[in-house]
Amino acid sequence: NNIPNGAHIEKGQLLFIPGADQVKTIILDRDFKNNEFIWPIKGKVILYFGDRKGVMVNRGIHIRANEGDQVCASRTGKVVFADYLEGYGHTVILDHADGYYSIYAQNAKLTVKLDDDIIQGQPIAQLGGNGELAFLHFEIRKNAQADNPLYYLP
Repeated sequence: NNIPNGAHIEKGQLLFIPGADQVKTIILDRDFKNNEFIWPIKGKVILYFGDRKGVMVNRGIHIRANEGDQVCASRTGKVVFADYLEGYGHTVILDHADGYYSIYAQNAKLTVKLDDDIIQGQPIAQLGGNGELAFLHFEIRKNAQADNPLYYLP
């Protein structure tokens, strides 16, 4: 690549890596000055953190919205899980690289895959539902412990 000093690679510069078999986009514009969470979907909270539903205690919040609505990343992170999870349905888990994880469950369709780098506000799924009640189950975990998402959302 004829780069005299690797510390001076510039944004937008194309690099050739011998043996690479695909082009990979690297996200450089992570907005760490605003490391706050945003709402992943617009809607009304219908079940709160700690509420009981039968014998289960809710470890997140349920946000009612319309079936098929886009679910967006609440914060920049990396996809560490994107699959069907028993009890959660189609689920995305983002690692925010600072001890925080966000979990987005009860989706009809996932639009990201494992190891994708995601920026805040990027669509990651489409909300599911049974025709009558569509809601997103949203959790924030800090150091593997579920915490009330309403403490973090604006």
